[in-house]
Amino acid sequence: MENSVTAGIISAKNRRLQVAKRLYEEIFQTDAAINPGNSGGPLINLNGEVIGLNAFIIQSSQCLGFAIGIDALKTQLEQYVFK
Repeated sequence: MENSVTAGIISAKNRRLQVAKRLYEEIFQTDAAINPGNSGGPLINLNGEVIGLNAFIIQSSQCLGFAIGIDALKTQLEQYVFK
């Protein structure tokens, strides 16, 4: 059970969530299994394209899973890419 795949169905998109003091925008709500220690995997569409990064769950809300949308990630990652 080292590697697993879930359906990753998106039940909501473009949500705004505040976790602790950080505000996340362009968040997808997904049924992808996200457990402590395995967040950070890609959320992939049917064409094999990465559309998000599985980021966290909210355990008090029936363990709903959330992924950060790829467009929001791209703007953050640009500062780490060496040009």
